[in-house]
Amino acid sequence: MTVPSRATLEKLTPVLTKRWLSPDAWRRDVYEQLDGYAALRKALAVAPDDLIQLIKDSGLRGRGGAGFPTGLKWGFIPQGDGKPHYLVVNADEGEPGTCKDLPLMTHDPHSLVEGVIIASYAIRANRAYIYIRGEAVHAARRLRNAVAEAYAAGYLGTDILGTGFDLELVVHSGAGAYICGEETALLDSLEGFRGQPRLRPPFPATHGLYASPTVVNNVGTIASVPYIVLGGAAWWKSMGTEKSAGPMIYSLSGRIANPGQYECGLGITLRELIELAGGMLPGHNLRFWTPGGSSTPLLTAEHLDVPLDFEGVAAAGSILGTTATQIFSDQDCPVYATYRWLEFYHHESCGKCTPCREGNYWMVRVYRRILAGQGTQEDLDTLLDTCDNILGRSFCGLGDGATSPVTSSLKYFKQDYLDYIEGRTAPMLSEKTLVGAH
Repeated sequence: MTVPSRATLEKLTPVLTKRWLSPDAWRRDVYEQLDGYAALRKALAVAPDDLIQLIKDSGLRGRGGAGFPTGLKWGFIPQGDGKPHYLVVNADEGEPGTCKDLPLMTHDPHSLVEGVIIASYAIRANRAYIYIRGEAVHAARRLRNAVAEAYAAGYLGTDILGTGFDLELVVHSGAGAYICGEETALLDSLEGFRGQPRLRPPFPATHGLYASPTVVNNVGTIASVPYIVLGGAAWWKSMGTEKSAGPMIYSLSGRIANPGQYECGLGITLRELIELAGGMLPGHNLRFWTPGGSSTPLLTAEHLDVPLDFEGVAAAGSILGTTATQIFSDQDCPVYATYRWLEFYHHESCGKCTPCREGNYWMVRVYRRILAGQGTQEDLDTLLDTCDNILGRSFCGLGDGATSPVTSSLKYFKQDYLDYIEGRTAPMLSEKTLVGAH
């Protein structure tokens, strides 16, 4: 196991994760001893528009994958329109390899609750929802307990801390559909409908939950807000890079000594993250990896020193996404890994649009043929042609994300495909998987 150097250890910037190792940090009394709800008191003493400007000045960008400027999104909410305003927190974390929101909600749920109250005050919302994945039972229990404690302390409900601001907060457990991570599908699910994406425009900022102005933010985004209120915009921008400010929780998994969550300033490299994680496992050499989850194009060992921020990863031909860094070695097969990811996207497709519904269905079957030793070179053209018909043509980003591992693995590892097709690599799947695959 590699021992990180002092310079690399200094890359760690525990902000959102700083309370995780504190005993019982999920309880309100412990949270309050560790600066909890101090930001709320500070925030309620200033005008809502000043809070929105603070978030703009901080450069905070969405932690859910797209990286959209948070303050700008809050500023889109029309004021004085006579409609109720809503804040919805997207806690439907479910992409393979992604694991930063669940530990945050489990170990430090009050940071999210406090962020919700501050954000709701800023956008003049009197009702907020945390939409959490149905399988996340333990995290949901912790959240509901935190909400109950916040109500008991007067942080939620009517006339919060004597300021005249009212807020009701509901923790809603979804049915476990990955598509509900897409914000408009989440809103439909929250309203009691089947979780399917909506046609945009109109956008949630004006026609969101119950056709009213709505802000939808990720867990990490909202949980960052109290720290920015307490520390200030300049402090937040002192971490990360000029265009990608602040720290980020990187979820490392795969062929490394110590998988887990590592919070560092945006712009750290994979080489440094692997060093923090104790290095690669003995006998394993890095071959390919995902910078932001399975829906982001694969990168290779040649990209070890790419800055892991929004601009750096994009320049390398991928997407920062959810910073779910899955690390694969020379003992892993990129064709099989892509097949397993594609099975997930095929299974999770809501079926609303033809490109995603049919395209993923047929690509799974092409992969089964290839991995069973029954593929042809024409299958590779079929895969690329199918991706071309999905990318930019599906109703939401699920279809686009499903094409990422396919096109990137063919770009970097075409020979691995040919080795299955031409018989140099033994079949990974048996012929019984081909039933219905032709």
